[in-house]
Amino acid sequence: MDRRLLILALGMFALGTDSFVVAGVLPQISHTFHVGIGSAGQLTTVYAITYAVLAPTIAAIAAGISRKTLLLSGLGVFVIANLATAVAPTLAIALLTRMVAGVGAAMFAPTATGAAAMIVPPARRGFALSVVIAGLTAATALGSPTGAIIGGLGDWRWTMVFVSALAGVSLLGILFLLSSIPLPPAISLKKRVAPITDPNVSLTLLTTMIYMSGIFTVYTYFSVIFDHVIGGRPLVLGGLLVLWGAAGTVANLTSGRLIDTIGNRKVILAMLVVLIADLALIPSTSGQLATAVIAIAVFGAVGWGLLVPQQHRLVTLAPETAPVVLGLNTACTYLGVTTAGILGAIGIGSIGAHNLPFISAVLCIVALIVSELASRRIAANEAPVFPTSANFIGATARP
Repeated sequence: MDRRLLILALGMFALGTDSFVVAGVLPQISHTFHVGIGSAGQLTTVYAITYAVLAPTIAAIAAGISRKTLLLSGLGVFVIANLATAVAPTLAIALLTRMVAGVGAAMFAPTATGAAAMIVPPARRGFALSVVIAGLTAATALGSPTGAIIGGLGDWRWTMVFVSALAGVSLLGILFLLSSIPLPPAISLKKRVAPITDPNVSLTLLTTMIYMSGIFTVYTYFSVIFDHVIGGRPLVLGGLLVLWGAAGTVANLTSGRLIDTIGNRKVILAMLVVLIADLALIPSTSGQLATAVIAIAVFGAVGWGLLVPQQHRLVTLAPETAPVVLGLNTACTYLGVTTAGILGAIGIGSIGAHNLPFISAVLCIVALIVSELASRRIAANEAPVFPTSANFIGATARP
């Protein structure tokens, strides 16, 4: 295994952990700053919206900057911002530092995936991408639960230090192990967003944004929705988060075969139907550990499992601009996270935290309708033959 790829993957692991770990320490943050759970949840919102908006923008305007310089700068900003969050005296300052962390993530993530493809021979680029993006996959199954346990056993501020330490190790590795990285072909911001003008692509991207809003309306406030079974026990919370991430990882690895067999439409439809039913039942299943475990496993499997068929559909629709549309899909994911933080905060104040899954279910019903509109349009336009999952396996990990 190329050590350079592992160092880049570690950086992505740190970014992914930072994206998801706040959900596990939300009650502690709320208590520290003397604010409501909904207000504390906006720490996730500002990070996500900053990343979503700036990732494609920075990738376009910084195309001529040395890849190593951009990687080091992004991680440097990220490390400093998370350490600043760890010592933030007020929620307002913490929100500002989370925004800065989003800037660092937006600098690093697209650069790291591009660098992975440039530092290996063309025949190994798919593998290189899969290794680096696997850092994000591992973050949901390992990084976020570990951070939640650290915060539960000690203080949530140490969780942010943990994230900074991970990124710091990656920074040192890039500094000493990565030499010159060839610059990729420049793609203007206009060309990056051009695929949105295709209605089929835009409907598919909109599906991603809406169902991700549904998923993260629950995940962002996970620790309060499942507070009865967690009971203030950090290890239980960590275990449930590991279950959620592991179920999603298994689903990502197996859904490609299903797509090659029955096509992405049936897989998307089936997963959304199961997700809607599971979300609608969470208020009834979250009170007992046994039923909560089942609900969380299903939630993780179909929630994250949807990413592969969604990406498959995008690659089918726009094979010549696959990296661009997949990047837009990632941006829509983070826009969904942003929307979820806001909707969750409103929902807690109106219907209570334990009923937030009902809002998520409604969002996923809307996503199902939009997805079927896309499916009908694609069928009417005689969509291209389905590519095999091997053609884009390096891009099917979570954002």
